[in-house]
Amino acid sequence: MKDKYRNFEELAKSEKCGADFRVRSRVGAVATVIVAPHGGKIEPGTSEIAEAIAGANLSFYAFEGTKPQDNRQLHITSTHFDEPSGVALVAVSESVVTIHGQDSEQPVVILGGRDKVTMQRLSESLQQRGFSVKTNAKGLQGCEAKNICNRGVQSAGVQIEISNGLRSSFFRSLKTRVGRQTKTERFWDFVAAVRKVIA
Repeated sequence: MKDKYRNFEELAKSEKCGADFRVRSRVGAVATVIVAPHGGKIEPGTSEIAEAIAGANLSFYAFEGTKPQDNRQLHITSTHFDEPSGVALVAVSESVVTIHGQDSEQPVVILGGRDKVTMQRLSESLQQRGFSVKTNAKGLQGCEAKNICNRGVQSAGVQIEISNGLRSSFFRSLKTRVGRQTKTERFWDFVAAVRKVIA
């Protein structure tokens, strides 16, 4: 599906901060940031996953859709994502990991990005906990220099795409905010597998 808005400036002219979208962020003690650029109702579950991975010590950023409906319209593709506070936080971070939602019902994690060493370590850690992992999936490689995951200090980050089928197993219900407040054991297995590598 083609994005409605090419960048944040276009989005901000039509959508209202606080009503249609919001930005949440915090700076941690460690120079790693966990980013959910399509959080809230845009790609449900990604904010919750990113925040849990960040924990108390890593930096966290989420751009979240909060509209009653049609939140997919707030999706800005990763190579065009330019919300100013998010870009600024990423730019001063040594390591960047972005969390995305992928549409398939197959329970799978798809890794991309330019940081191949961390990708390999994440793949091993996730598989050790029983997750199915793919890399270099067509259209999800995350290797472009302008991809938000690659705009940190090292110009090489990791993009983690989590399928709808897998995210559905992480919560009592993926479809509602209240449902996403109850996390499953599988959710915490995933968080632990990622934090083992990057925290």
